[in-house]
Amino acid sequence: MVEFPPLRNDLLLRAARGEKTERAPVWIMRQAGRYLPEFRALRADHEFFEICRTPELATEITLQPIRRYSGLIDASIIFSDILVIPQAMGMEVLMNPGPSFPDPLNIPADVSKLRQNVDVEKELGYVFKAITQTRIGLKGEVPLIGFCGAPWTLFAYMIEGGGSKTFTKAKTWLFKYPEESKALLLQIADVCVDFLVGQVKAGAQLLQVFDSWAGELSPLDFSLFSLPTLKHISKSVREKLSNQSIPEIPMTLFAKGANYALGELAKDSGYDVLGLDWCIEPSVARKIVDGKVALQGNMDPNVLYGGREAIESAVKRMCEKFKDGNGEVGAWIANLGHGITPGVNPEDVRWFFECIHKYSAR
Repeated sequence: MVEFPPLRNDLLLRAARGEKTERAPVWIMRQAGRYLPEFRALRADHEFFEICRTPELATEITLQPIRRYSGLIDASIIFSDILVIPQAMGMEVLMNPGPSFPDPLNIPADVSKLRQNVDVEKELGYVFKAITQTRIGLKGEVPLIGFCGAPWTLFAYMIEGGGSKTFTKAKTWLFKYPEESKALLLQIADVCVDFLVGQVKAGAQLLQVFDSWAGELSPLDFSLFSLPTLKHISKSVREKLSNQSIPEIPMTLFAKGANYALGELAKDSGYDVLGLDWCIEPSVARKIVDGKVALQGNMDPNVLYGGREAIESAVKRMCEKFKDGNGEVGAWIANLGHGITPGVNPEDVRWFFECIHKYSAR
């Protein structure tokens, strides 16, 4: 077991566990990546998945925003991609520039082409090495987040062959082959479980599951196809860690667009934190979850293009809406309502962090 430097900033972990904090911890989704000039300089010489598979490069990119925003940012998230799971299951995934699957799953019989027993150490050990190296490189400045994609989101990519506006192919599976779809979703979920457990063993201090396409499902279909696998992941990860005498760590679920499910997710999904997109008022979300979980989010990432006055105004309003009746920050992690986009000025990101510090303070 690697001896890591002691953690000097545990704001994120305290908020994730439901504690009130002196101010809101803040990080942003996709913060290790494409909006930073230092990332683009490195990326110019390396293919995307080459970076993911090279621990030294993934570590360097993960540390870039921590160096740039030292003292302003409260978490690091490992540089990787949700689509390493389909790769581990035997599928080819290209990035040109968006994700593309040359040989997607067209009919249930195609599932036989997947690896039926995935050795995550063999297939995804490069992520674990990057996590361990990054924990050492962080020197305890902030905690490190590990992550994976949710089964429904990965299922959709594997069948659509990339992104989609209609999800016709993936939904055809749900409606035409419901039992085969549930079996494949569970197969994906089991790989996610082993992957997340491996990340904790490697040094991750919080886990996040990204269900990026959750909002493409009706409430009924979300409850039938996505929710059972999300519960399976949270329960199984905790059980496996406990069985190996590894201390439990907080888990976050970001089911983008599934605000209709917040009440149910807060009640018994097994996650400590629920991420919010920008399409729900924080005060409404707080009322729905009723203190059962911490919340994360939820400023529209495009506000970062609006200039400093717009950013400050949006942050101030968001902070007020996330405060409790006593004007204190509850269990809240400040973030965007989805990932940061490539054209944002890094200095406007700095301003976002500074405004969070200012307006979320108790």
